[in-house]
Amino acid sequence: MDHVIDVTPGIRLWAEDRGAPDGPPLLLIMGAQASGLGWPDDLVDLLAAQHRVIRYDHRDTGRSTWAYDSHPYPLTTLADDALAVLDGLGVARSHVVGMSLGGMLTQLLIADHPDRLLSATLIGTGALSDAPYLHPDGTRTPPEELPGVDPRIIELWSQPSTDQGQEAELDRRVEHWRALSGDQLPFDADYFRTQERKIIAHTGHHRPGDAHARADTTGMLRTEQLARTAVPTLVISAPAEPVYPLPHAHHLAQTIHGANLVELPGMAHALPPEIHTPLADAILDHTAHS
Repeated sequence: MDHVIDVTPGIRLWAEDRGAPDGPPLLLIMGAQASGLGWPDDLVDLLAAQHRVIRYDHRDTGRSTWAYDSHPYPLTTLADDALAVLDGLGVARSHVVGMSLGGMLTQLLIADHPDRLLSATLIGTGALSDAPYLHPDGTRTPPEELPGVDPRIIELWSQPSTDQGQEAELDRRVEHWRALSGDQLPFDADYFRTQERKIIAHTGHHRPGDAHARADTTGMLRTEQLARTAVPTLVISAPAEPVYPLPHAHHLAQTIHGANLVELPGMAHALPPEIHTPLADAILDHTAHS
């Protein structure tokens, strides 16, 4: 079922829920500049077998309000939006799954609103902590010195985005997904092209957005709060991850009190069909035991 949620005057968010209305709520938070449809239907349906699954469009994505130039905001506002979605749907507490920027927003919820979370699952993201990474041999590395984004992806991100028509934009998005998918699983260009066609149809246009890249990133660190949280947290480790390569997932699990770590073989910074069942299984096992 589709919903429209008024967050503030002039800002509306699109949301959808699937599964039994009385099932345990599970909120999906996508990454930067990504529509809620970035969570593939097949994965959502696997989760909806046991949950009331909620996905939504961040502001400046999909069917939500695009108004950054007239209503600028810091990235932390996007965490407030996640709470607004829960409030708008009458959800007091929810399991939350966040990917990429969505994983950072989920960490903000863990730190600032633990009373609203039943559990948290973090995918393809970095720690909002300045605690060093503790290597197996006992040495420590500051988080800013951990491996960075694959240079091939930085090159893609640095290219100016110009409107050359929908098919050219689809080509660009598919190549972006090729880079994000790593090199351990076969890449199905047709699958990702179909996914992006759905997102364009859902959004109503093919223009790329850049609001989240321009938003203020200050005020994100939550080192102490994450180190003492009681929110049951699962960290998904993706061995082919090109945006937050290993050992970022291990560092993230270290910084969050009591976090568990599960590795999904072949996974990178994308959600191809091969990942849907093992990822859903890991999430559902975590929520069932939280």
